[in-house]
Amino acid sequence: MSVKAVKNLFDALFSLTDLRELFREVKPLYEMDEEQRSRAASCLERAKRCLAELEEFLKDPKPVEEAFNMYILDDIEVRAREELFINIDPIQPAGRLTAEAMKALIAYGDGYSTCDWCLRPFRLDKVKRPPLAEFHAELAEFLGMDEVRLMPGARRAFQAVTRTLLEKGDVALISTLAHYTEVLAVEEAGGIVKEVPLSEDNVLRGEMVAEKIEEVKRETGRLPKLVVVDHFDYMYGNEHDVKGVAKVAHEYGIPVLCNGAYSIGVMPVNGKELGVDFLAGSGHKSFASPAPSGILATTEEWVDKVFRTSKMVCDVTGRIFEVKEVELLGCTLMGAVAVAMMASFPQVKERVKRWDEELEKVNYFVKEFLKVEGSKVLSQLPRKHTLTYVDTSGSFDKVARNHKRRGYFLIDELTKRRITGIFPGATRRWKLNTYGLTWRQIKHLAWAFKDIAGKYGLKVGE
Repeated sequence: MSVKAVKNLFDALFSLTDLRELFREVKPLYEMDEEQRSRAASCLERAKRCLAELEEFLKDPKPVEEAFNMYILDDIEVRAREELFINIDPIQPAGRLTAEAMKALIAYGDGYSTCDWCLRPFRLDKVKRPPLAEFHAELAEFLGMDEVRLMPGARRAFQAVTRTLLEKGDVALISTLAHYTEVLAVEEAGGIVKEVPLSEDNVLRGEMVAEKIEEVKRETGRLPKLVVVDHFDYMYGNEHDVKGVAKVAHEYGIPVLCNGAYSIGVMPVNGKELGVDFLAGSGHKSFASPAPSGILATTEEWVDKVFRTSKMVCDVTGRIFEVKEVELLGCTLMGAVAVAMMASFPQVKERVKRWDEELEKVNYFVKEFLKVEGSKVLSQLPRKHTLTYVDTSGSFDKVARNHKRRGYFLIDELTKRRITGIFPGATRRWKLNTYGLTWRQIKHLAWAFKDIAGKYGLKVGE
């Protein structure tokens, strides 16, 4: 898309936002003085001009190579990455908002907007207007669990579970590829982390967890209190043996927390079929939701523990907040974030049914990418996830060693081809994510890497 067209798009939206602010100023009778009428006319004129130029662009759309330079206020830049580029950032594509979610941000952006109709028992999962109570129930069914709560990210879901289950000195098992937030959640609860080594192909399996449980038992005389397993890890995007891990852990009577930050919302996930006790998800990473947003789902067995309500009685007033859930500090996601997450849900439910096609696309890209001689894929093959870890130390890094821009040459070349998202300066080992790209975009992406390789004399196979 033309840079000018994107600027017109944003300017039209901003013009109407300015008009909306004026409406708020003159409510309830909308009587305006001369200065206010002039402002309203200016807003409308800006919007009309932008729309007219957009209409002309759509008649004959041509990309224009120029810098995008637009600000909301002072040094707050307009983020137009998703409008101008194919974005293959490892953590961003599945958090790209749906149009409905963006509309929810516009309509519910004011702080405590979801509290308009928050009646007794004054809890987010009980709000009926907008239908957040219904959303919670549908979300639990969608995940194959009994109860669910919205959280400020998967990390807060980890935290709720560790603070519920762990006491000072208790051991929690994680893998050697566990996300750092899993470690911090155990540490914050006073627990101790013990890592389970992975197989040679970087996968965690049940028998490895069994060995570690026995090791902890021998060393401490006690069993671990929790096992945390990633469904798909953040580094390789590899699928781990969640069912096998859960089976082993349960044989020892140990509950299992599954980190589904890279799976819930992009592919079918059923917690009970996986055999886990707790399922954590990320709204902003995989559920087409704004940050911070996340999900914690559990089974009936653990509802009264992880979602326990307050029993504290204040000594002077005698107040008690018996409907408020302790680990959630009462409520978690208020306002636009919760409603935007709910607004994306219908599309999320549909897109998980197309996971097989997402895998077809990423495996097509990988096949084409590997035609650049010296390039490798470090993740499982064929790919079982759209997040992929690659090694180009034998291809693009050879160019970087003698290029005046060093490793930055690759992001420069990709930017020229309207692609962004890889870590600037990375030409050895780096990650990308193809989730949500159309077939046309996938083919453009594959062409781009082969085209860059050819430009710098790297051999590209047929």
